[in-house]
Amino acid sequence: MAQQVQAGGEAASSSASRGLEGLTQAAREAGGEQRRLPPVHLWNPPFCGDLDMRIGRDGTWFYNGTPIGRPALVRLFSTILRKDEDRYVLVTPLEKVGIKVEDAPFLAVELAQEKGENGRALKFRTNVDDWVEAGPDHPLRFEAGEAEGLKPYVHVRADLWALVKRALFYELVDVGEKRIIAGDEMFGVESNGVFFPMMRADQLEALS
Repeated sequence: MAQQVQAGGEAASSSASRGLEGLTQAAREAGGEQRRLPPVHLWNPPFCGDLDMRIGRDGTWFYNGTPIGRPALVRLFSTILRKDEDRYVLVTPLEKVGIKVEDAPFLAVELAQEKGENGRALKFRTNVDDWVEAGPDHPLRFEAGEAEGLKPYVHVRADLWALVKRALFYELVDVGEKRIIAGDEMFGVESNGVFFPMMRADQLEALS
């Protein structure tokens, strides 16, 4: 059970490593429930072990093998998510716990196109309702998957990325274009004045 936090900080909340209840309370105290991002990059608490929590390839969060069915709770946990050098962690000012991520911690589920100062802007909505605009600060990258072919990702924040849903990938292909990059004809997309190569132009037919 979560302990009550005293105003003077004399008593700490329940250890996040003790279960979902303590972690939820700690995330709320960190400010995530107000849909603002706590300064997790500034916190350096002790590591308290791994939690039986996993983010699946489709963006589903699991606790003890069971999907977390409350979107608000998933959103809350996402605000205290951080990528350290060797693992993904949920971190509070008091402690951090490791979790497993099968692919990327977020999933891009919606794509919007807008006209901006630098031309077309591609905006992605993640599965936790964050909007990210691809460009210099939020690049796109494309990696070759073993079974699913080319996989696109968009940068969300810090070292956290979102896997772009397959349906959205084909939307990117529809607005793509060919350009000569370093002497090679490449196919890719532009957003906010930045061209992101997907593949060599002669590989494009393999997608159809």
